[in-house]
Amino acid sequence: MLLPTPRGALSRWVVDALRGDDPDTNAPEAEHRDDEQLALWTLYELHYRGFDDAREDAEWDPVLLAARARVERDFEARLRARVSWPASDDPVSTSIERLIEQDESPSLARFVQRQATIEQVHTLLRHRSIYHLKESDPVAWVIPRLEARPKAPLAALQYDEYGDGDPRRLHHELFARALEAVGLRSEYGAYVDETPWQILELNNAMSLFGLHRRLRAAAIGHLAAFEATSSLPSRAMARGLRRLGLSEEAAAYYDEHVEADAVHEQLALRLIADVLVNEEPDQRDQVIFGAATCLDLEARYARHMIGEQEERDDPAA
Repeated sequence: MLLPTPRGALSRWVVDALRGDDPDTNAPEAEHRDDEQLALWTLYELHYRGFDDAREDAEWDPVLLAARARVERDFEARLRARVSWPASDDPVSTSIERLIEQDESPSLARFVQRQATIEQVHTLLRHRSIYHLKESDPVAWVIPRLEARPKAPLAALQYDEYGDGDPRRLHHELFARALEAVGLRSEYGAYVDETPWQILELNNAMSLFGLHRRLRAAAIGHLAAFEATSSLPSRAMARGLRRLGLSEEAAAYYDEHVEADAVHEQLALRLIADVLVNEEPDQRDQVIFGAATCLDLEARYARHMIGEQEERDDPAA
């Protein structure tokens, strides 16, 4: 993957630094949300597969890490300001399920099932490729940060996501074949230059939670909400792709998630989130914060795609 096209002063500073220029110790402020989120996504990608045209020693460059930390602080503060939830003594899984039940956000999956055009579905698949071509990788960072009882079921869930040891069954490999089946590119990061900031925020939140040990519980909450809202929407997505006459292999990717994510939902809610909070009660609010953030970010992207609401392109909002 090559470095992305900058969208403003901050992302240009990051790209120039990664290409080999000595970075100024004072990174500029982001010009807008697109600029901020692309810069953060680019810095996070150094911890995944990296860039063919970036210098090899950039991952742990202290100047770049300092710039990332500054952007992360603003990003995390904004995520926390966006969400809230009532106090409760219920199991944390019950609180997450209640958040999901009360969520009145538009359903992108139902939109695809009932009315999206082929062009809109292609756009959605290109946007989603930024995550689905590294599906579950952000969660893998969390495994060594848990104690045995929540760690074991999380490892089991991840093993399933990674194809039970079969490279052909890795979920990101299934998505790559789905892209190819509908005539889209399947290279990792191929479509980053056209992704809106809403998709970059979705991805950056998962990396933020996964890469920081103090946010391990938020990562688990995000995972629980993600899995609990995946099975039925995956069925709707498969039906929408078939309605449009798109490749059966593309629909099969979503078929795989109908059953798998129904199982993953119970693992994530009961055996991981509940157990984590039982062992570390002080992490309860972090778990719910992660779950609420997942729902909030998915809703923002759905509104962007369906056109129900335009949001200001302002990194402070």
